Amino acid sequence: MAIGKEGNVKWVDGLRGFASALVVLTHISRAWAGNLFWATTAENTTPKLLQLPFLRVLIQGRLGVSIFALVTGYVCALKPLKLYRQDKHEAAFISISKSALRRFPRLFLPSAAATVLSFLICELGLFSVAEHADSGWISQIPPRKGSLFPAIGNLVYEIGAIWIKRNNEYDRNQWTMLPLLQESIKIYAFLLAVAYIRPRYRMLASFAMFAYYWMGNDPVFGMLGFWGVLIAELQFEPATARFIDQQRILAPVLSAVLVFSGFYVASYPESHAEWMPWSDNLTHFLKPNLPENPDLPRFSSGIGLMLAAVGIVLSPRLQEILSSKILLFFGKMGFAVYLLHGTLMKTILSWMVYGISVPADHKDDKGQPQMTRMKYPGHQTLFVCLLFWMPILYGSAYAWTQYVDPWCERMTNKLVEKIKFEETKGNGYIPMSGVQGQGHGPGHHAA
Repeated sequence: MAIGKEGNVKWVDGLRGFASALVVLTHISRAWAGNLFWATTAENTTPKLLQLPFLRVLIQGRLGVSIFALVTGYVCALKPLKLYRQDKHEAAFISISKSALRRFPRLFLPSAAATVLSFLICELGLFSVAEHADSGWISQIPPRKGSLFPAIGNLVYEIGAIWIKRNNEYDRNQWTMLPLLQESIKIYAFLLAVAYIRPRYRMLASFAMFAYYWMGNDPVFGMLGFWGVLIAELQFEPATARFIDQQRILAPVLSAVLVFSGFYVASYPESHAEWMPWSDNLTHFLKPNLPENPDLPRFSSGIGLMLAAVGIVLSPRLQEILSSKILLFFGKMGFAVYLLHGTLMKTILSWMVYGISVPADHKDDKGQPQMTRMKYPGHQTLFVCLLFWMPILYGSAYAWTQYVDPWCERMTNKLVEKIKFEETKGNGYIPMSGVQGQGHGPGHHAA
């Protein structure tokens, strides 16, 4: 969608690239610097640089997952909302139907392809270095079956398991696939339900759904999904454009305050928030306004992202930055980076950090064989390795977008063409039932 009177809507692609990079950084931190997720390394000690507010967002991947949830809601709602506002309901219904039909295969096929890749690496024994690593995150590798039929059976099971129990032994990072699919289907159903109400009330309904998931203690895929719908509606709202155009000073200042506040709230540590005054104060500010037994870290990321997203909508300059060619390029590779980074961390990066030789097992005090763990060589070694590994990751992701993604797209298109009605067999239009209005065509008749 081009930049027009509704504003720049490409910025979400740049945001998606930022999100995938955050997920990669957080998993690197989890693997080798887990105490960075604490408010500070120990009570009554000075925090490290990456434990400070704002900077710690870079290593706390919660915000990355939150961005995926918000972007899903925004993208699912974007085209239908625009068509509703143009009084093109039939085109909107067709768009929703096609998007809903394509949604599962467009998630399933890349997910399955990444699982097959990890499966092959596992059965070839290429996770052996990761298995012997002293990092708990890295050493979590899938079981190697060693024989053909049990291995293939386990592969088929794990490909399906991610859509049933949100777990995949070959790639645990895919746990987000099912909730993202569920979120998008809920949003498609919501868009059908609110098709014939005025934009201001549709925005109110979006906010009501957001509030429902807030109170229901779902701070990611429910709450942020409908906040994404609300953001899309807000960007199309003429009053937003008027405010930005007329308030040349207030709008940028308000945007900066919202983005700054958002990243501050999103900096909330995962553990030991009471060890630092700034995070302890956030705890006392947030907790009374949240439901019972809230997931404070995820709520903080969600609230911070909500504030920042409104700030971006109010700032054409920020939208232009997020829509730059470089960020759009990385945004295009965001999903591929998300799917590939775990496998590449447990192979190539592990080989760089620990070497390629696996030590022999040793015996404990009771004479029982024990796996020998390889010692992490330190952050300096890791930093040097990342200078070479990051280009490998993004080069692999680029190759994925050039070859695997187009194949998934072709397979999805073939499936949709195979199962859908021919265009002449239905107009895809859901008429209004007994609602009078102008420009709704069949809407003047009963359903």
